[in-house]
Amino acid sequence: MLNKEDISDHFQKLQDDICRALEEADGGSTFYEDKWTRDAGGGGRSRVLSNGNVIEKGGVNFSAVYGPTPEKILNALQLPHSDFFATGVSIVLHPFNPWVPIIHMNVRYFEMSEGTWWFGGGIDLTPHYIDVEQASWFHQKLLEVCEKYDKAFYPEFKKWADDYFYLRHRRETRGVGGIFFDRLNDKSTAHSKSDLFDFVMEVGKSFAVIYTALMQLNRDKPFDDQHKKWQNLRRGRYVEFNLVWDKGTKFGLDTDGRTESILMSMPPLAGWIYDHQPKKDSDEAKTSSLLKKDINWLEIKL
Repeated sequence: MLNKEDISDHFQKLQDDICRALEEADGGSTFYEDKWTRDAGGGGRSRVLSNGNVIEKGGVNFSAVYGPTPEKILNALQLPHSDFFATGVSIVLHPFNPWVPIIHMNVRYFEMSEGTWWFGGGIDLTPHYIDVEQASWFHQKLLEVCEKYDKAFYPEFKKWADDYFYLRHRRETRGVGGIFFDRLNDKSTAHSKSDLFDFVMEVGKSFAVIYTALMQLNRDKPFDDQHKKWQNLRRGRYVEFNLVWDKGTKFGLDTDGRTESILMSMPPLAGWIYDHQPKKDSDEAKTSSLLKKDINWLEIKL
């Protein structure tokens, strides 16, 4: 019988495997590990890589925390009073080269002492400059992962990502989306707990394969100060989303999580220019035109 300890153990191994793959692909730095404990129960392993050959700042975090559920979360999730257990792996990588995209991945499991449980997670890609061919390839890989388990997963979870990773105050998506899912259990789907766990682990295992390929494709492309200025503006949008809209950030702060680990997703540098408008027909303008919901990246033609 799959239990929370088994899931937590597998997530820790997933963190180990991803860190090894990223260190090998980057070739210039290694992860610093910071183990921490949470006063109310549980803890984690925060791992940060800085100043690599490709990755300027990246984090691969594991946590397993538990204890009384804050009233704010119980009300938001419409759950009865009980203790919670939450475990997961969360990743955000910010590269040096503006042609290498930012990427985020998260897999997580949540359980209440009264018996409620679910899985959540996903992967989304935030290029500073959108390459349509690469965006299409990225979505094709996610489609392949989803269709191993359920043909309905990709269209449903792709739409979910479009809606979730959306900066409503900017009326633009954070990037080219990906897949996002939450509260998956044997009541919300036709799948068992074991099958859903296998799916979530497949998503997690696909991460290093996908991102190291994108690193290799883009790491040596030339760039100049104008590209870096645009990169910092796009990083600014990333900060806005994570601090204003991201539910994971809010959950971590509401449960008295470790602030350094929660804010690991922030880039080392970001920028804001008042009412910045890209030049017509520029690469920056092209990217801005593609920051929209509901683009079919599998069939897009430009």
